[in-house]
Amino acid sequence: MTVYATIDSPLGELLLVGEESPTAKGGTALVSLSVPGQKGGAVVREDWVRDDAAFDAVAAQLRAYFAGSLTRFDIEYAAGAGTDFQRKVWEALDTVPYGTTTTYGRLAERLGLSRAAVRALGTAIGRNPLLVVRPCHRVIGADGSLTGYAGGLERKQLLLDLETA
Repeated sequence: MTVYATIDSPLGELLLVGEESPTAKGGTALVSLSVPGQKGGAVVREDWVRDDAAFDAVAAQLRAYFAGSLTRFDIEYAAGAGTDFQRKVWEALDTVPYGTTTTYGRLAERLGLSRAAVRALGTAIGRNPLLVVRPCHRVIGADGSLTGYAGGLERKQLLLDLETA
């Protein structure tokens, strides 16, 4: 069964989507976290069930993150989303420390990808279904510019500012 909830945040209303999981805290593994107007973001479907309580632990962590008191999430993600390549890229995102940034090129190098694969890496990052908790906002252009954030560059800047405050 797919469940969802929404919570207010400095980025706007966040949509949390999950699946029941016997191993997850609170019994729900996070499938998606998206913001309003996000390119490729989740949209509530008729067969989903609203269950705010299923996301109590996730919501508490998100509130602590936005308050500046949490620097690392402890959230169970649902397996199976994305291709093998996308999952490899998304796992690499999880290793970019709070308060730091990396470039697309450095991330590609860390994954052993060729320069030609940087575009594919960027596409995989852009399809990250877990904005904020999987920190794709920490990946910037080689010249230090903000590039490519599905939630919008204004939100990317807000997250980076929050983490360096």
